Amino acid sequence: MAALKFSLIPMVAILFGAILAGWRSPGEKLVAAMQHLAAGVVFAAAATEILPLVKHGGSPSATLIGGALGVAVMLSLKAAESRFKGPVALLAAIGLDLAIDGLVLGLAFIAGEKAGTLLAVALTLEVLFLALTLTNDLAGTYRKAKAIGLTCALALLLPIGALFAQPVALLTPVWITGFLSFGLMALLYLVTEELLVEAHEKPDSPLISAMFFVGFLALLLIEEIMA
Repeated sequence: MAALKFSLIPMVAILFGAILAGWRSPGEKLVAAMQHLAAGVVFAAAATEILPLVKHGGSPSATLIGGALGVAVMLSLKAAESRFKGPVALLAAIGLDLAIDGLVLGLAFIAGEKAGTLLAVALTLEVLFLALTLTNDLAGTYRKAKAIGLTCALALLLPIGALFAQPVALLTPVWITGFLSFGLMALLYLVTEELLVEAHEKPDSPLISAMFFVGFLALLLIEEIMA
């Protein structure tokens, strides 16, 4: 149940981010820098922990099918976000996104405790700023207290997603490879189509862009220390 325990860390980050947004929102440059940092950390976790396991899983068909399903699910989520507008649609899209994050975290712990721990660190940064953004958006429609409450409620989807991944550990290695490939595609989508896209909508500078590489190198160093 390590996945469930570690999923509580990003869940608490969502609670903190929602409360912080209700009190005082950070500046756009700080948010952009931290989104670059989170993108680098998530990318490093995917490249160093999940990708090698998929490559050595010994099943090209499972890799292809799992990866294709991962891409299809994330692109479908993006299409739904652009089609449906309003706070309810936003909550539904973010909720599904968080459930997938929890699922991927659970899959990472199936790959190994080190992989899961590093991904938990990466997702904590990601969901912190997701909570900040969501609470600010909801505050334009609802009272601030309700906006904070709705964001905090969505945090429960992280451990729920992690729980759904637990039965995968009982499957054969081919199935596990397919699920890991799915999770890998979801993480890459998170970096390229969410964190970096949102970060570049804000004021940019070489220092802000450099935070991506700071995050990437930081996770590599943490991995070396844990080895």
